Amino acid sequence: MERIALFIDGANVYAAAKRLGWNFDHRKILEHFSAGGALYNAFYYTAVPTPIDDKQKRFTDALTYMGYTVRTRPLRETTDDSGETSRRANLDIEIVTDLLTTADRYDTAVLLTGDGDFERPVEVLRARGKRVVVASIAEMTSYELRNAADQYVDFKDIREQVERPGYRLPSDHRGSGDQRGADSRPYYVSATLTETDDR
Repeated sequence: MERIALFIDGANVYAAAKRLGWNFDHRKILEHFSAGGALYNAFYYTAVPTPIDDKQKRFTDALTYMGYTVRTRPLRETTDDSGETSRRANLDIEIVTDLLTTADRYDTAVLLTGDGDFERPVEVLRARGKRVVVASIAEMTSYELRNAADQYVDFKDIREQVERPGYRLPSDHRGSGDQRGADSRPYYVSATLTETDDR
């Protein structure tokens, strides 16, 4: 039976949900992407405030209860030249580390992100005989990453299988003037999670 591993870039999936205007049920995501085989592991990567607040802790605890291995990094506050303050964290290294160090334990990697920075790790995995599925939305997926994967899944096409009914997110309403490229790095919102703000 095919061994499947799931790797979820929490910030990227959250940004996709905001663009779509509907939210994901992470238990359904597990079930959908592991339906064709045996799930080896599911990793979820997310930034957390320091100290962690109750709602964020409930969210990460719920993911753990569902069967996810949760990787976190603290949000760090930065100020740009114009004085704008933002809180960010980057978990790319954690994702790549898990993708490569656990590769002997799975046959297919399902990567939920559109970040073009993962193009090279995906190529390395395929060279090692692994199948790689990338899932995101077209406007947030770099051409290079999509081209490197064996299969691309658009969240819009699997909405019925992975949506969390009754938990809507406000759409970003980004128009054609949006200057963030398809392969631009996803942002981490500065607000803490609420019950309808699941990453």
